[in-house]
Amino acid sequence: MKTTTMGIDLAKSVFAIHGVNAHGKAALKKQLKRAQMLTFFGNLPPCSIGMEACGSAHHWARQLTAIGHTVKLMTPQFVKPYVKTNWKIL
Repeated sequence: MKTTTMGIDLAKSVFAIHGVNAHGKAALKKQLKRAQMLTFFGNLPPCSIGMEACGSAHHWARQLTAIGHTVKLMTPQFVKPYVKTNWKIL
């Protein structure tokens, strides 16, 4: 299945990735290290990516936009409803 929307939980060294398909079903749940981010997203077809606006979010938004993805930054108050357990899922 093709992943149409991705959510990224940014951290210092390990990022949590969650992707859903066009029907809203979970299609991908993965953890990536910082060095793997651009390679992983460079191999994906363009999709919509959401992430919480924080210190490094603008850097990653520029990098992901440069490889063809659409990135949306959200304020922390709008990210909180997406938190399911200790692992953030967008």
